[in-house]
Amino acid sequence: MKIKKILNNNAAVVNDFGEEKIVLGAGIVFGKGKNDVVDPALIEKVFIMSDPSQYDHLQEMLGTLPEEEIAVTQQIITFAEQELGVAFYEHIHIALTDHLSFALERIRKGIAIRNTLLEEIRILYPREFQIGLHAKTMIYEKLQVDIPEDEVGYIAMHIHTAWKNSGTRGKTTEKTAMIRDIAEGVERAAGVTLNRRSANYERLLTQLENMLQTDESGRLRNELVPELVAMARSNFTEAYGQACEIGEWVEEEYGYVFTESQRVVIALEINRIGTRRGEPKN
Repeated sequence: MKIKKILNNNAAVVNDFGEEKIVLGAGIVFGKGKNDVVDPALIEKVFIMSDPSQYDHLQEMLGTLPEEEIAVTQQIITFAEQELGVAFYEHIHIALTDHLSFALERIRKGIAIRNTLLEEIRILYPREFQIGLHAKTMIYEKLQVDIPEDEVGYIAMHIHTAWKNSGTRGKTTEKTAMIRDIAEGVERAAGVTLNRRSANYERLLTQLENMLQTDESGRLRNELVPELVAMARSNFTEAYGQACEIGEWVEEEYGYVFTESQRVVIALEINRIGTRRGEPKN
C-alpha cells in the first residue's frame, strides 16, 4: 500500500494495487510522505466505501477533527464490537465520530445536553447502555471531558443501530419515541404515572418492545393466539377501547397501524397497571 494522501499521523489514503482505501493505525504515517509504503503491521482499520459522499466525508473528518477525538471514537467502536461479538458496518465510524465531536464541543462550551429518551434507552437497550457507560470512562481518561448520562444514551443508540443494522439512527430513535409515547398513553388510560426507574415501568416498556418486534421478513414475532385476543376483548372492554384510541393516535403520529393482537397487549397492560392501582379496567 502506497500513501496517496496523509490525513493525520494515524490515517492516510492509500493505493492498494490500483484500489483507493483509507487506513487507520497508531502512528501509521509518522515520518512518512507521499508514495511511501505503509507498514501492514500498523494497520488497525481499512475503509473501502462504495458511497463516494461517505468516503469523502470520512476523509474530511480524519483530516480536520482532533486526532485524539478520532482515536477515542475508534476505541469505543472496537470495544463495542468485542463486547457484542460483531463487526459493524463502516458507517458507524462516520456517524459516531461526527456525533461525538459535536457533543464534546457543546460540553466544552457549557451547553447542556438533554436526552428525552434516556430512561427508555436504559431499559430497552441495556447492553448498549453499558457500552455507553464504558465509553464515558474512556472519554474522561483520554480527553478529560466528563460526558453526562444523556450523552451516554446517544452513544448507546448509535451502537444499537450499528449492531442491529436497523438503518439510520433516526429510525431507531423514532421507534424508541413511539414506545415511550405508547407507554404514556397506557399510563393516562390507567390513571397513573409510573416511576421511570421502577420495575413496573421497565416491564411495561419491555412488553411494548416485544409487541413491536419483527422477524427478517417483517412479520411480527409475538402475535397472541386468536383465542386469547377474543377473550381479552370480551373481558376488558374499557381497556380495549382505550387501547384502540392509543392506536388511532399512534397511526396519526407515526403512521404505524396496530394489529388486533397488539391492541390487546396494550389493553392488558392498561388493566395490569390499573389493577395495581386498585382500578381494574373491565
